[in-house]
Amino acid sequence: MKIEIPKNAKMILDTMHEAGYEAYIVGGCVRDAILGKEPSDWDITTNALPAQVKELFRRTIDTGIEHGTVTVMAGKEGYEVTTYRIDGKYEDSRHPSEVTFTRDLLEDMKRRDFTINAMAYNEEEGLVDRFGGIEDLNNRIIRCVGEPTERFTEDALRIMRAVRFAAQLDYDIEEKTVAAIKELSPTLKKISAERIQTELVKLLTSDHPEKIRLAYELGITAVVLPEFDRCMETGQNNIHHMYNVGEHTVVALENIRNDKLLRLTMLMHDFGKPATMTIDEEGVTHFKGHAALGSKMAKDILKRLKFDRDTMDRVSNLVKYHDDRYEPSPSVIRRAINRVGEEDFPLLFDIRYADTMAQSTYMRQEKLLLIEETRKVYQDIIDKKDCVSLKSLAVNGKDLISLGIKPSKQMGDILKAMLEDVLEDPSRNTKDYLLEPERLRNKYMKDQT
Repeated sequence: MKIEIPKNAKMILDTMHEAGYEAYIVGGCVRDAILGKEPSDWDITTNALPAQVKELFRRTIDTGIEHGTVTVMAGKEGYEVTTYRIDGKYEDSRHPSEVTFTRDLLEDMKRRDFTINAMAYNEEEGLVDRFGGIEDLNNRIIRCVGEPTERFTEDALRIMRAVRFAAQLDYDIEEKTVAAIKELSPTLKKISAERIQTELVKLLTSDHPEKIRLAYELGITAVVLPEFDRCMETGQNNIHHMYNVGEHTVVALENIRNDKLLRLTMLMHDFGKPATMTIDEEGVTHFKGHAALGSKMAKDILKRLKFDRDTMDRVSNLVKYHDDRYEPSPSVIRRAINRVGEEDFPLLFDIRYADTMAQSTYMRQEKLLLIEETRKVYQDIIDKKDCVSLKSLAVNGKDLISLGIKPSKQMGDILKAMLEDVLEDPSRNTKDYLLEPERLRNKYMKDQT
């Protein structure tokens, strides 16, 4: 087996070999290269100590030198070079109490998480695979190196990584590894929100976001996303649905394109349903107000998981409007664009489609037709460059100031009244029309008194 190593990574390996040290590319880059994928990083492992690595290269960064990692800079690219090590006892399900450097590659490999990530390679020796990584790749299996309980006790995040790799590769998780995950999933509460967020996003933006169901079955979401568990326990006895809320969510995730905002929105779009569910006298379930509640919940959850403000605001906004249906009328759609926002509104077409495909087949074609009719009207509005917000209104605050209107709440109300007029008929979006004295005085200003 031959792996094509990039020029800079090969230069680092060659330099270390010429100095008498062992060095290999290791971990995910070996796995991805074997699978025919382009590795995002080329990590290197060696028996050289960090100080010895630094002596060999002109530009290095001490990125994790206490744990044996030095980043070697080759041009603008950085390559992590880590000394073989043995980890001491893990006391917090994250960090070893101490790290001991070793001269033995096998000892270093024993501490790695999964067999498919515990392979090393260089051109002189070829592939080093002591734990059956190739076999597990061939059998499409996620398996811990050694005893699963020990690996997950060392770093509880590996529990989520197992499901994430299963989603990215569409692999199954080996039975003993599954059993250890079920036993130790409660220890995820010790893991920082930032690390949980990273793994959740990688799972959701994989080719198999439906593996979130596996995270539920293994007890992972009970710890990191209990709102999803409540959805899995909430039925939908309604002609428009054929799944419970959680299964509906899983199918919706399968029907939305791979985009972080869209996947997060579909994950959380019905989180408000369990708390808003009512059952009428005929036993039919209803969820009035679930979108508004879900919008607030989404923002709270994303804040809890330390997402950035833009993601929080946009996912919350999309959840708020995900269930709205619009008459395919230009004035209706212009107002909807203004209400939802120009950036987010077109995403609702994808969201409505995914939501519909995860419902029952009752009136499905009619629902899909409405989405397409609405999309056509929206596209026509965009093509015509119709005014849909204050920023494209022909009149602004300076124009009103020039007429003697002082900056105030009244000024804002006048501009909003003008915008409402233009949303109804975009041909009115001219200064001549909007600032015509009688109209300004008797319509826009009179509306504010």
